[in-house]
Amino acid sequence: MSVAGIHHVTAMAGAPWRNRHFHAEILGQRLVKRTVNFDDPSTWHLYYGDAAGRPGSALTFFPWPHIAPGHPGDGETVETAFRAPAGAIGFWRERLESHGVACAEDERQGRRALTFRDPDGMAFAIIGVAGAEDEPAWTVPGIDEAQALRGFESVTLAVPDPEATAAILRDVLGFRHSEARPGYLGLAGSDSPLTAVEIAQSAYGTRPRLGAGSVHHVAFRAADDAAQAAMAQTLRERFGIAATEQRDRNYFRSIYFREPGGVLFEIATDGPGFAVDEDPGHLGESLKLPPGLEARRETIAARLPSLEREDA
Repeated sequence: MSVAGIHHVTAMAGAPWRNRHFHAEILGQRLVKRTVNFDDPSTWHLYYGDAAGRPGSALTFFPWPHIAPGHPGDGETVETAFRAPAGAIGFWRERLESHGVACAEDERQGRRALTFRDPDGMAFAIIGVAGAEDEPAWTVPGIDEAQALRGFESVTLAVPDPEATAAILRDVLGFRHSEARPGYLGLAGSDSPLTAVEIAQSAYGTRPRLGAGSVHHVAFRAADDAAQAAMAQTLRERFGIAATEQRDRNYFRSIYFREPGGVLFEIATDGPGFAVDEDPGHLGESLKLPPGLEARRETIAARLPSLEREDA
């Protein structure tokens, strides 16, 4: 059965140790996979998520220690929002501010929302969602089940023509129109828990310059290869947009395309998942490489920057 929703979000970061410290230790996400950028094996590809890194929870990063900050423009993801139990927003504000992270609060459709940026400037929100406490949680010292993040609530896109982007989400990716904040178009998936996309109109007149803090792409779910192929066919026949050939990312299989507003979209299969090369109880504990890179393991490992703070 087809399912519509966010699969993962991939962003760019600076120092790898700082990225791991913030997302695994401060936000309390599980580091579910330590691997490399398959197209640039000297660069880490770090995956964070819930206990299993299920679709809808995986936030991934390419960290480059000396990368310049990104600059905004037309056609980019401007916020990634997590879900948490409705009563946890006060906890998260106190926790983030105790680590020197500036926060602001607002209300979205009657729910409390906390906004902040990570050390590289990537924009995040935590939305208090009634019933989220009943969803599975990954906990770490200082964050228990009553506060832990539960995966994505939404992403926000800024594009010149929101309706054109919405058409792709609706007609290709299976989203449906839903409530949104004033000034935004809202679309919701069919996954459970539900993930959503908000679309705002941008007016920079120039494309963004990717760098630290920029979202590289947003991936959407396909149940399997057949569902992915059907989406690619609809994209080509109805919109005249050709996706790439399928690429095996070891933990899912992917195709890519740019939607009309310029945001890079990926369609990723739900399987095989992160336990394909690692015991579920030990996800993210050691460097994992695809078969084609195993012969170079020693060289690759020696070139990867440390994930620990060197002056600690």
